[in-house]
Amino acid sequence: MRLTRRDAIAVLAGLGIVGGGAVAIDRLDPPTADGIEPSAAEVLATMVAAGEVVYPSEAEGIDTFVETYVLGRTRDENRGEQMRATAAELDDVAREWYESPFAELPAAKRDALLRELGADTADPIADGTFSERLRFHVVNELLYAFYASPTGGRLVGIENPIGYPGGTESYQRATMDGDEGTGESDG
Repeated sequence: MRLTRRDAIAVLAGLGIVGGGAVAIDRLDPPTADGIEPSAAEVLATMVAAGEVVYPSEAEGIDTFVETYVLGRTRDENRGEQMRATAAELDDVAREWYESPFAELPAAKRDALLRELGADTADPIADGTFSERLRFHVVNELLYAFYASPTGGRLVGIENPIGYPGGTESYQRATMDGDEGTGESDG
């Protein structure tokens, strides 16, 4: 299953963000609380590395998909600032605990770190504790993008995710790979 830039743009279009992939990378660089600006490349690398952990192993093209989605999603200044700050904080924790940026850790350590921080069990709260913000701004953002995309949606049986064209005919006649039915209503 290959995720593409087009998948990310379809998700962004569903959110009402037009031209989502055409955002300049410097949009990721507002000052952090301590006055040090996180590198846009580091934030993108952290988000891609998180995507590699939370997405199913069958997914390919994660880097292009996540970068396009994150750049488009950060057009919302408030959402973008919170996403950047949370990703930068995750990277800081990785550097403190493992003496390496989050993106440079092996996948198993990235997964373990996210679990140790409670990202798998925390309630997603935009301005809550670090675990809650991590769940909201990193994990849930990435999962939303994945499952709202045409390719990711297909994985879980959503043939026509919100924001992706299809309509009534697609709904009535759609069959998923491996479906044995005719795609017609049973009732």
